[in-house]
Amino acid sequence: MTVNSATLLADYWQGAHLTDPPAYLDRVRAMSPVLYEPGAGFALLTGHPEVAAALKSPLVRTGKYDGGPGFQETATYALMSPMMLFHDGMDHTRLRSLAQRAFTPRVLEESRAFIAALTDDLLNRAAARAAENGGEVDVVEALAVPLPVTVIIQMLGLRGEDAERFRTWAGSVADLLGGLNMTPERWAELEADAAAMRAYFRDLADELRAGPQPGLLSALAGVEDGGGRLSGDELLANAVLLLVAGHETTSNLISGSVQALQTFREERDWLGEDLPGRMGNAVEELLRFTSPVLSTGRFTTGPLTLGGVTLPTGVHLSISLGGANRDPRVFADPHTLHLGRENAKAHLGFAAGAHYCLGATLARMEADTFLTRFLTRFPGYTVPEQPLTYHPNFTLRGLQGLRVRL
Repeated sequence: MTVNSATLLADYWQGAHLTDPPAYLDRVRAMSPVLYEPGAGFALLTGHPEVAAALKSPLVRTGKYDGGPGFQETATYALMSPMMLFHDGMDHTRLRSLAQRAFTPRVLEESRAFIAALTDDLLNRAAARAAENGGEVDVVEALAVPLPVTVIIQMLGLRGEDAERFRTWAGSVADLLGGLNMTPERWAELEADAAAMRAYFRDLADELRAGPQPGLLSALAGVEDGGGRLSGDELLANAVLLLVAGHETTSNLISGSVQALQTFREERDWLGEDLPGRMGNAVEELLRFTSPVLSTGRFTTGPLTLGGVTLPTGVHLSISLGGANRDPRVFADPHTLHLGRENAKAHLGFAAGAHYCLGATLARMEADTFLTRFLTRFPGYTVPEQPLTYHPNFTLRGLQGLRVRL
C-alpha cells in the first residue's frame, strides 16, 4: 500500500509510531526531511540540518503554553505558562540568565562527589534487591529514576522526604509536556497536581527569600540581574521545570543506555577496555542513539525555507530530535550504536540555539558517573528477553521498566 504525506502526518498525531519511532521517522525523512501539507496544519522535521536550522532561526519561536476556552483560569496554565520553555526573545533571555546565574559550574562540580556516592549506594541496594529476586532487578525503578531525582532534589535544596511526591509530580509535568490521548480523569489528576505544586513551591519560595538556605532554589529566589528577579510565579514554574528536566530526561538516558549496551555487546566490551578514556564520547553516542527528548515544538513567525520546502508564517513545527539524531546524511549507519563515533557530539539531544538544554552538563556528568560505576560493578549484566514498553509521550522517550540480571 502506498502511503502519502497526508497519511504519514495523520499517523503522527495518533501516536502509533511511538512504539518504533526510528522506523516511522525513516519513512518520513525518505519522503522529505521537512514534510508539510497545508491541510495538516503542521510540518514534521526529521532531518538533522533542517532541525538544526529551525532551532537556530530567528523566524522560529516556541509556542505559548495555552489551550481552549477557560484554560487560562486553570492551575495547569498558571504552573506551566511562566516556564522559560514557552518564552522567547528578551523575556526568555531574562528568565534563562537569572536561572543560569544560580546554575553555575561551581555548583555542578560540587555535585560530582554526591552523584558518585549516591550511585554507589543505589548499586548496593540494587544488588541486595537482585539477590532476593533471583538475580534480577528493575533498573528503571531501582536506579534510573532514584538517581537523577535525588540529585536534583539535593541541588535544588528540597526536602528529601518529599522525593516520592516529586517523582509523581515530575510524571504529571511530563504528561503536560507531551502526553498522548489523556482521559478526562487524567486531566483532573494533572490539574490537582498542578495546584499542589504551586502551593508547595510558593510556600517554599517565601521561606527561602525570608531565610536563604543552601541549594539552587534558594539561589534562584535571591538572584537579581539589573534590578530584576524572578516573580513568584516565574520562580515556582522554573523550579518545577528544573525538577522535571533534571529527572525525566536523565532517567530515560540511563535506562535506554543500559538497554542499548546490552543490544550492542561488542560496543560494550570495547567500552569496558578503557572506561575513563572512552566514556565521554560513549555518553554522546548514547544521547544520539537513545534520544531521551524525542521531539519539541515551535512555530514560524515569517515565511521560512527549510530543506527546499517553503513554510508560511504561523505554521506549527513538530521538530523531531530523534529523527535528526538518526539522519544517515550526518551519521553513517545511524541505527547502529558506535561508541567511538567521531561525530557523536553533533547530536541534537539537547536541542540547539537559545533553548539549548540548561542542564546538559549535569546530564552528562550523571550519565558518565553512573555508567562508569555500573559497568565496573556489573560488567557481565544481561537483560532477559521481555516486552519493552515506553511511556506514551511525544516529547520524552523513556522505558516504563527494564528487568536486568546483575
